[in-house]
Amino acid sequence: MPEVDPPAPTRPGEVVWLEPYPEALLEGVPGPEARYEHAEAISLAFVTALQVLPPRQLAVLVLRDVMGFHAAEVAEMLDSSVDSVKSALKRARARLQRGWPQAAEPPPASGSPSEQALVASFVRAYEAGDVDALIAMFTDDITVSMPPIPLEYQGRDAAARLFAGIFGSGRRVDLVPTRANGQPAFGAYLHGSTGIRHGSGLFVLTLAGDRICAFTRFDNDVLPSFGLPRSLPG
Repeated sequence: MPEVDPPAPTRPGEVVWLEPYPEALLEGVPGPEARYEHAEAISLAFVTALQVLPPRQLAVLVLRDVMGFHAAEVAEMLDSSVDSVKSALKRARARLQRGWPQAAEPPPASGSPSEQALVASFVRAYEAGDVDALIAMFTDDITVSMPPIPLEYQGRDAAARLFAGIFGSGRRVDLVPTRANGQPAFGAYLHGSTGIRHGSGLFVLTLAGDRICAFTRFDNDVLPSFGLPRSLPG
């Protein structure tokens, strides 16, 4: 985010070491057999929720519901029994149900016209520094976070104050599209006085219906992982 004095955050964040995952690295991974859809299994919300699981349950859940292995295959990998694997998976799913907030509406399909339209509107608003247009795309309970900074902004009012401060400083960015954790993402490049645009972070959007329910900004050191340069020429 730009170097301005931000408004007070709504609350401290719970996870400070979460990293985005380039979607290109997921190509060829088999779809899960269980009830989690592929996009849910790699979303930031899901990855965050995974971090509350004990190691055994985490391993079983990832192997079964994300990687799509059969229970017998997981049991062999973990030197365990099929019954033990099934029990660990049941407990892991139950724990995630208690701790993983679900969006009120499912996100649009990846690459669908509805997703493309929402993403295009976001890019126009953000690059223009149009706070009103940006906030209009947010859900009422939007969450804005900036890991590894352990602070969050919850709700439209808090988000509006934050982005008003950012855009009010006169700083503008260009957005370069990519995807992270199955979600729309953008390399953000700050306009500089020399004409060179320097990378200022990676933005990841979590969508719910035709709105944005979470905005996560990561530091610019993740840009190379997504094939994005650290700077763009003028």
